[in-house]
Amino acid sequence: MITRYSHAPIFVKDQESAYDFYVNKLRLEVRTDATMDGGFRWLTVGPKGQPDLEIILFKIAAGEHMTDEHVAMFKKLQDDGLMGAGAFAVDDCRATYEELKAKGVQFKGEPEDQFYGIEAIMVDDSGNWFSMTQQKPH
Repeated sequence: MITRYSHAPIFVKDQESAYDFYVNKLRLEVRTDATMDGGFRWLTVGPKGQPDLEIILFKIAAGEHMTDEHVAMFKKLQDDGLMGAGAFAVDDCRATYEELKAKGVQFKGEPEDQFYGIEAIMVDDSGNWFSMTQQKPH
């Protein structure tokens, strides 16, 4: 029986740059950073308050599972802003927006009121975009 979803991939162009973005700017914690056979780097991060989730910062690179054509397609989708990867929950969207913006995080716009809460769309250093959402109280 499946009990939970434990790992979620985010495809990145450069793992060092992604490390800087997710760890130093977003303040996620490193869960695993290991080099495997063939030099493959297994790099996972996650929110400090959610220890059961590992976000895999998966480098887009040709190899066993991806051809050069696949790499080019992924990068084009990212460059065109078409890789929406999920949502990050925050307690105070406007304050977090100001904090991250000061660290150089790019946003598609300022926080806006939505029917589900307050949302701002941020973009990582690979071109992936995420909803950063402060949910309305239930």
